[in-house]
Amino acid sequence: MKFTAKQIAEILQGEVVGNQEELVSKLSKIEEGEKGSLTFLANPKYNSYIYTTRASITIVNKSFIPEKEIETTLIKVEDAYKSFSTLLEYYNQVKNNKVGREEPHYISKTANIGSNEYIGAFSYIGENVVVGENVKIYPNSYIGDNVTIGDNCVIFAGVKIYSETVIGKNCKIHSGSIIGSDGFGFAPDENGEYKAVPQTGNVIIEDNVDIGSNSTIDRATLGSTIIRKGVKLDNQIQIAHNVEVGKNTVIASQSGIAGSTKVGENCMIGGQVGIVGHISIGNNVKIQAQSGIGRNLKDGDVVQGSPAFGYSDWNKSYVHFKNLPKTITTLNRIEKELNSLKNRNE
Repeated sequence: MKFTAKQIAEILQGEVVGNQEELVSKLSKIEEGEKGSLTFLANPKYNSYIYTTRASITIVNKSFIPEKEIETTLIKVEDAYKSFSTLLEYYNQVKNNKVGREEPHYISKTANIGSNEYIGAFSYIGENVVVGENVKIYPNSYIGDNVTIGDNCVIFAGVKIYSETVIGKNCKIHSGSIIGSDGFGFAPDENGEYKAVPQTGNVIIEDNVDIGSNSTIDRATLGSTIIRKGVKLDNQIQIAHNVEVGKNTVIASQSGIAGSTKVGENCMIGGQVGIVGHISIGNNVKIQAQSGIGRNLKDGDVVQGSPAFGYSDWNKSYVHFKNLPKTITTLNRIEKELNSLKNRNE
């Protein structure tokens, strides 16, 4: 896709200084700019690069006044950083605005597909599936029986959505993710062999949820595993059966939540966090990376460590832990001196 400086200025409500017909087809950092690329300058620390960049177009603040000659065409806006972000969003919308149905694909006769859809090649859509308006389903995706997908969702390539899953509006599920597979439910019999407990529930994902690549959300044993409105999940996250994640909670990569745990609203969970099952995490909780959570946490808790405890206490304890070898050496010396003193007194 190619855009002229004039077209970009119209999108951003900016002013062109230079060649209005200058063309760009890609984005770049200002220090790595090359012919045909678009960049931006928002941080004064990078001002020097505008005189050497080879980028064809640069978005700058209206207050920017060059101190010497520049080659790049300028687009002056109120806020260069915000405008560049707006342009990125617009670019993604244009890039991903696929429509139509590629061949081959399979759509059950009982499925109901909304308008302006995109169905990628080798996708499978099962019995009684309901897909809303403006939904994009990329190639090699599997949509099981009785699944509901709301308006404006994007299902990227290779996603597998098992039967009975309910997905709200404006959700994104990235490649390789699996939604609705069986929860980890097994019970030993009289011979000590483990038999699978049927997982008869489903997964409910509410509106405006983002799910990163290769994440897994298990169906409930009974009832529903629920991801509330506005939740953002990073790549490679495991959500077990009957878990509930509260609205606007964000979870970083490689974290896992065991079965039947309830996580509150507006929580921030770092990478590689492990949370045991059947506990409750309050609202506005912050869990630092690589923490292990084995107990209930109340609203507003900030914790770190494995097992996790208060963040400030953890920092104080870590100072002592770092000094532990010196402390042991000191204690050994004191013990030796006391023994020597004791021997002299005997």
